[in-house]
Amino acid sequence: MNKPRQPTHCELPHFPTEGNQLLVGGLPIEQLAQQIGSSPFYAYDRSVIDQRIQMLRTALPDQISLHYAVKANPLPELVEHVAQQVDGLDIASQGELALALQTTTDPQHISFTGPGKDEIELQAAITAGVTLNIESETEMQRNVRLAEKCGVRPRVTLRVNPDFELKSSGMRMGGGATQFGTDAEQIPSFLKNLAELDLELIGFHIFAGSQNLKAEAIIEAQNATLKLAIRLAEHAPSPVQLLNMGGGFGIPYFPGDKPLEIAPIAENLGDLCAQAAQHLPEAELALELGRYLVGEAGVYACQVIDKKISRGQTFLVTNGGMHHHLAATGNFGQVIRKNYPVVIGNKMLGKTKEVVNVVGRLCTPLDLLASKMELPVAEIGDWVVILQSGAYGRSASPSNFLGHTSAQEIFI
Repeated sequence: MNKPRQPTHCELPHFPTEGNQLLVGGLPIEQLAQQIGSSPFYAYDRSVIDQRIQMLRTALPDQISLHYAVKANPLPELVEHVAQQVDGLDIASQGELALALQTTTDPQHISFTGPGKDEIELQAAITAGVTLNIESETEMQRNVRLAEKCGVRPRVTLRVNPDFELKSSGMRMGGGATQFGTDAEQIPSFLKNLAELDLELIGFHIFAGSQNLKAEAIIEAQNATLKLAIRLAEHAPSPVQLLNMGGGFGIPYFPGDKPLEIAPIAENLGDLCAQAAQHLPEAELALELGRYLVGEAGVYACQVIDKKISRGQTFLVTNGGMHHHLAATGNFGQVIRKNYPVVIGNKMLGKTKEVVNVVGRLCTPLDLLASKMELPVAEIGDWVVILQSGAYGRSASPSNFLGHTSAQEIFI
């Protein structure tokens, strides 16, 4: 008998069960599927998002602003809902700009980041009055030229590639050679050049990494971020009004992962706010969070359409796959593939279990949603549900691959 390499995840802190059914947004999974009318689908529970934001508001110092990184999940209804509860939105494309401008967010509290902004995007952002995170000397000059053309003096921050990294992060965004931002050691000369241009510099954007579950690593990076900002502020032509400290807050995906401890981070941020009040008295300190706000609020559900045995291994073939949920297949940055938490949503009390591979319908062996995982015995028509799917799911997947239909999305 094949033994599972990775156990199933038993803890479902955000989604209770009722009888045999997983409840999402208070609805049994089969009833929810009937309501949506198609399969596969993503479902996002707004109450889970609300609880997460409220927890952060309670735990963090009042001086800390919360920004939502739209790239984590750009579903319009979700973005509008989150925008009403946070202090700003962070975007990375003209499409996300249009989406953010449809919310109630003041354009000045929308920040545009990305290493490859073209002139069409920049002109749209400048005209809209959003804050531009400048990534390079070339982009700075491009902004000046477009601003003169538009007759606008844009608000800008400098994106800094720090001289440190966020240790143990799932994806490093700074500390070495990178396409993101300008190296910290180059910023003083950058600021000298910027002082002679007609741009309103309001601060810095310093982002070291993402998907981190170690509070001590985040604390170390945040301490280094403030020290770097204070050092760079000595070269700035005007007082720092905004310090975007990035995020890095992770969520548990895999067996053995433990939720991030917020209390020590919050306590340390209280100390940093006191330091900032002394050295950067006009600065707003902002955290840019995406996955941490919405990742645990979503599920991806697909149906078993075939079940087969191949040389002793059982395969559940579903109508879903990597074209809907690339991250769950391990092809979105994982070095070593691990299983996301998976359940059979209509057999939550199933006592008889078997070791299975859950696959999609695409013509590639990469289309693997769960590998050698112990799950309740499933049959054709049952619902495979992948948890922790509220961030970097449908929008981060190759939806046009093989021309299959897209997964529906519902915000409940």
